Amino acid sequence: MKINLINYAKTYYADTARKGIPDQYAGKFIQIRKGPKEYLVFSPKGFTRFHAEILERFCMDRDIPGIYNSQKKSFDILDPAWVVEGGGKFEIDRKKKFLRLYDDSMAYGKFDRRRLKEKLLSIAEFSHYTVQIE
Repeated sequence: MKINLINYAKTYYADTARKGIPDQYAGKFIQIRKGPKEYLVFSPKGFTRFHAEILERFCMDRDIPGIYNSQKKSFDILDPAWVVEGGGKFEIDRKKKFLRLYDDSMAYGKFDRRRLKEKLLSIAEFSHYTVQIE
């Protein structure tokens, strides 16, 4: 199964922070699925603080209706065909060609690690990277 990468690094560094994407950066990510389509959404530190904000941004960009739960701890997609698999943190070193995924999301739980490394290596951006999944 192919995975679709959404990386808000360009949006954050170029459009918001008004600087180039650094060689090393870190942040949080979520893993989302709708039927056979799987998405991995990266968001650098400084752009979104919480996993729920990443999902909210993803939905806003695609006109997918959603709402925060009563405690504002998670953002829920109103279309039940969408499933949030989980989330975690990431570190990217573009010079060393290294990607690390680890931890989990307090709002959405652990991300699905099964076959994730091979899916990431199938994406052009990471095809020559060393991928470490913890």
